[in-house]
Amino acid sequence: MNQFTGAFRDMGTTIVNFLPNVIGAILLLLVAWLVATIVRAIFTKGLKKAGAPNAMVKGHMAKTQEDANSKLDSIGKILYYLIFILFLPSVFDQLNMRAVAAPITNMMDKLLAFIPNLLMAAIILILGYFVAKFVKNLVATLLTTINIDKWFNKLTNKTGTPEKMSASNKNTLANVLANVVFVLVLIPIITVALETLNIDSISRPVSDMLNQVLNMIPNIFVAIILILVGVAIGRFIGDLLASLLKGTGLDNISQSLNSGSRPNMPTLDLATIIGKIVQVLIIVFFTVEALNVLELEVLNNIGTSIIGYLPLVLSGLIILGLGIIGANLLGNYIQRASGNRMYGAIVKYAIIIIAVFMTLDQLNFATSIVNLAFLFIIAGLAVAFAISFGIGGRDFAKRQLDKFEAKAQAEDNKPNDGNL
Repeated sequence: MNQFTGAFRDMGTTIVNFLPNVIGAILLLLVAWLVATIVRAIFTKGLKKAGAPNAMVKGHMAKTQEDANSKLDSIGKILYYLIFILFLPSVFDQLNMRAVAAPITNMMDKLLAFIPNLLMAAIILILGYFVAKFVKNLVATLLTTINIDKWFNKLTNKTGTPEKMSASNKNTLANVLANVVFVLVLIPIITVALETLNIDSISRPVSDMLNQVLNMIPNIFVAIILILVGVAIGRFIGDLLASLLKGTGLDNISQSLNSGSRPNMPTLDLATIIGKIVQVLIIVFFTVEALNVLELEVLNNIGTSIIGYLPLVLSGLIILGLGIIGANLLGNYIQRASGNRMYGAIVKYAIIIIAVFMTLDQLNFATSIVNLAFLFIIAGLAVAFAISFGIGGRDFAKRQLDKFEAKAQAEDNKPNDGNL
């Protein structure tokens, strides 16, 4: 009995001795709650009264004022719980729970040491964003003042005034270039902000990638300039060559090719077609050179393949062009000689089909399939013609042969003008 009494007495003594620690922990929790509540109220209500939601909406950090208020409330809650976490090690120490308090203390020490870096990175990003936006607006205003869209529209043959185009489409060249400058200004700022965090596992790969992008930017600008120069030179030379060819009398050939065509059929303008082909070839050469400037292996391989395939394309275009020209000339001649448009059309489209198959073969476009398809088409047409002419057109064939025989006999019965 005395043992039980002594145990209860010891437990009561322990509880009484531990009560100040419990009271101290409760008081610390009350202080933590009070401080956290005051900080959250100062942060949320103070910023709201200072007009932070409107500034967030204007700075595109929030869509609406309600969204801005919601974000401020969320940040206030985060601060509220962080303050509680800051007081937890002291609460656990007060309760003599140092084994639980030690990891939390280490975590909070690291967090407190990281907060200055995080705040500095945030300040750098915010200031950099406003600087980049200022530079973007400055570049957009400058490009709009010099009316760069007008010159770009002239270069690309776009119709419509720049005012109408800018009113209907915000993606004008001035805005696009301004956005590019905005990104270019942000890239080094993001790199500096990441380095400020001192997290090598995150900042080093991202910084290396951004540095590579910065190193490529001059090459990208050179490539864009090469393409624009190629477009301008190609357009100039193409138009000049078309004008020169028209002055050499090539229009006469075009008119003879279009003489037998129907009114609603598209006409052939050889000078314009040759000028456009030359224009496209010049643009392709400049584009390939621009790809090589980027110094990317994949793009270099693509450019080399394009240049290597160009001779086949040129020879294929020549074959197709000669086929179309020959088909038109021969079809028009047969139409005028026979007085039957169908005969001319048959000859014309037969030659065009042969030229198309020869072009596909020259381009190495499924050579075996193209050759087999051509043979099957020719064989099928021959068999169909033989069957239709031999079975369904015997009377027509007999009449045509009688006409041919009568014409031959008439030629034989003509006098030889005394030259016996």
